[in-house]
Amino acid sequence: MQAPSVGGVMLPRGNGEAIRLSRGASLTDFAEKINANPASLVAVMMNLGEMVTATQSVSDETLQLLAGEMNYTVQIVSPEEEDRELLESFDLEFGEDEGSEEDLVVRPPVVTVMGHVDHGKTRLLDAIRKTNVIAGEAGGITQHIGAYQVATEVNEEERKITFIDTPGHEAFTAMRARGARSTDIAILVVAANDGVMPQTVEALNHAQAADVPIVVAVNKIDVEGADPTKVRGQLTEYGLVAEEFGGDTMFVDISAKQGLHIDSLLEAVVLTADASLDLRANPVQDAQGISIESRLDRGRGAVATVLVQRGTLRVGDTMVVGDAYGRVRAMLDDNGNNVAEAGPSTPVQVLGLTNVPGAGDNFIVVEEDRTARQIAEKRAARERNAAFAKRTRRVSLEDLDKVLKAGEVQQLNLIIKGDASGSVEALESSLLQLDVGEEVDIRVLHRGVGAVTESDIDLAMGSDAIVIGFNVRAAGRAAQMAEREGVDVRYYSVIYQAIEEIEAALKGMLKPEYEEVELGTAEIREIFRSSKLGNIAGVLIRSGEVKRNTKARLLRDGKVIAESLNIVGLRRFKDDVTEIREGFEGGINLGNFNDIKVDDVIATYEMREKPRV
Repeated sequence: MQAPSVGGVMLPRGNGEAIRLSRGASLTDFAEKINANPASLVAVMMNLGEMVTATQSVSDETLQLLAGEMNYTVQIVSPEEEDRELLESFDLEFGEDEGSEEDLVVRPPVVTVMGHVDHGKTRLLDAIRKTNVIAGEAGGITQHIGAYQVATEVNEEERKITFIDTPGHEAFTAMRARGARSTDIAILVVAANDGVMPQTVEALNHAQAADVPIVVAVNKIDVEGADPTKVRGQLTEYGLVAEEFGGDTMFVDISAKQGLHIDSLLEAVVLTADASLDLRANPVQDAQGISIESRLDRGRGAVATVLVQRGTLRVGDTMVVGDAYGRVRAMLDDNGNNVAEAGPSTPVQVLGLTNVPGAGDNFIVVEEDRTARQIAEKRAARERNAAFAKRTRRVSLEDLDKVLKAGEVQQLNLIIKGDASGSVEALESSLLQLDVGEEVDIRVLHRGVGAVTESDIDLAMGSDAIVIGFNVRAAGRAAQMAEREGVDVRYYSVIYQAIEEIEAALKGMLKPEYEEVELGTAEIREIFRSSKLGNIAGVLIRSGEVKRNTKARLLRDGKVIAESLNIVGLRRFKDDVTEIREGFEGGINLGNFNDIKVDDVIATYEMREKPRV
């Protein structure tokens, strides 16, 4: 029945019934559900003090407010439920259907290594794989998710184990939680000299919530002060009772650094899998699984690391991963070798997707490219609507202190670009969780993988946003454009620094004594070998000027390869010079650093004192 509502606007009245709407729905979507005129809902919102158009995505709170005025309740459909309904509309499903019993074969266990930061998780995988994973991580902290498969011998039979390496910093809580949900067994790494720490408990909670068996690796038994027995006693309080204490949890004392008892740990994983789990999957159905990590590669495009959970993924298959889709052009294993197919529990890198999917996105193989495109487009539209539902208020980082002092409620807009989707997601999650009171909010306008581009600067210009580059730099003319337009672009290589600086800014405490000033960039055209000086870079100065005895960083494909390098030598033909200006060629010696390649970019800078405000 029709009844007057706010301001005399006539609209349907409900009886408390529930209306299902997706996150980021518009007033038009709401009107269709209750058979009302969208214009009347716009009028109601105006009377409620909200200026909203009929087609604009609105927040969950706004929908709840409007529904309450009309005696309805709103149920916001979760992304997972919406995705399931979307796949069902195409006669597809992502689930546990494994087919008939005859089709099932034994698959390797998928293992997640979890634990407190600096307790040796990456070094453990390092020992297992006999490669140095940790060397490339800024600050020695794992900042990406990787998946690797290894083989071990148990009872004279070769058994494969798939490892998912989840980052250790507390900022990656969401990624660790997702890792626990996609795994069969969790290895909980605890340092024998430190014992149970806060993130140890956090990792343990994730594993127990996912209802997966746990094998405890007591690491650093070779370190002074190590007490493996104490660790066993501490974990008893959290429900993990060692077998020698009458429990059912396997504890293995190891030293990842010395490589001690690694085989015993792998054997414990296999034995736990055999005793507790029925690990079988159907390899003959269309592949389904999860995206572990993804990045943008200059030569190969979007590269996604996926874990096949059931079925077999083959080169040439058409797949949908989140809002990305494409035909599998090539697949690589964790050693970089080409493979033609990947069965259950096998991690592979996939090439051929249209864009970079998110970490944790499900993937599914479909018959036709058209179907894949339609599913991806609907998912992308859903994500856009959810993002647009958040309101934007303009404020810049430099004005933030004044805004706080004026007592105004404002919003800090951020654009986050990084070298991998998992890192970007973790940084965004950490920043959004910063608690500095009610005076200011953070909103991430855009996040993406790859170098900072001119379109990012355009977006920042129109919304007073701060651009954060995490392990990436500005590409092309984006740096000059940002400087010309006054857009604040900040670069970080360790997640702690980004969190601390933004938090300090939000509290009105950001008063740096020094600032980095870019002097010039040089593109490497040729490399000359010198037995006395090492590698000499023959360069063309692209912008600004390069000066001797200044700091530099090396960029490769838009990513930072090395920091804090020194311009030791500078030459023009046979003459030593103190500087080379834009448009001229010359030679640059980076001292002891010789890992340079043609097309690398040397970006020089100096630290200048900035007066306190």
